[in-house]
Amino acid sequence: MAHFEPWSAERAAAIIAEFNGVKGAVMPILHEIQHAFGYVPDAVIPMIARAQNLSRAEVYGTVTFYHEFRRELPGRHVVKLCQAEACQANGSDRLRECAEKRLGVKLGETTPDRRVTIEPIYCLGLCATGPSAQIDDRMVGRLTEEKLEALLTEAQS
Repeated sequence: MAHFEPWSAERAAAIIAEFNGVKGAVMPILHEIQHAFGYVPDAVIPMIARAQNLSRAEVYGTVTFYHEFRRELPGRHVVKLCQAEACQANGSDRLRECAEKRLGVKLGETTPDRRVTIEPIYCLGLCATGPSAQIDDRMVGRLTEEKLEALLTEAQS
């Protein structure tokens, strides 16, 4: 289970300041912001733009282009289901549908009780083992409906 700091403009400014003078630091800054707060708050976009001498649109475009960046705080547990072609060829679409039905939310959403967020991920490097997933920081290969059910039960507890 991930524990995130509450949003703080001061803390965000400190993270951004770590990259002063580093050209092309938008991605590392965004990763550090998300690591600290669990998501990339809208309020940080103009701060990053100013520090990196970019437009807000450029920073916003980066945040919204890459799937790994969240714009809202995730649930207590994050279950990432691989959506890469190799996993799709091995049945990951069926597993995604099972997860969505079980949790009552679509991929990219958080359950109303804020316990579980399900997100896409595009390759965990476990392609040879069949569909794969990640729950918080733990990767799971050879994902079956039974394993997925166990993961979701764990995440909902």
